[in-house]
Amino acid sequence: MKANGKVHKYGDNVDTDVIIPARYLNSTTPEELAEHCMEDIDKDFVKNVNKGDIIVANKNFGCGSSREHAPISIKASGVSCVIAETFARIFYRNAINIGLPIIECPEAAKKINAGDEVSVDFDSGLITDVTTGETFTGQAFPEFMQKIIKAEGLVNYINNK
Repeated sequence: MKANGKVHKYGDNVDTDVIIPARYLNSTTPEELAEHCMEDIDKDFVKNVNKGDIIVANKNFGCGSSREHAPISIKASGVSCVIAETFARIFYRNAINIGLPIIECPEAAKKINAGDEVSVDFDSGLITDVTTGETFTGQAFPEFMQKIIKAEGLVNYINNK
């Protein structure tokens, strides 16, 4: 599995309340959530994100509440992967459960810049900043997690078995 896209860059402690503000939690579809993704931290995100783009952030991405709405809104916005120095554990699990690929790589999170074109190989954990030519080694997904992501989430994975 691979992801390729333009980078949207954020800092430390991007919490679920800025990923998808609480005022939109009554939205009933992923598409509605996507319309407000990152709205409180980056009002232009929805206008600028394209299918396949990648979010890169620093420490503790997805901290805050345990709502699944946050990774759902990111995935529905077209983001193909989130790279961060570290993830909040509940966000990490929620992302895998809904089929949003995420990868921890402190060096990549620090060196990749907004607007860079990046490629991620989930089988090896290799992250390539196509813009600069630098490569980084992130944490590769175990096979069972890759199967969940390929199935577009845990529920689909279980239903397909």
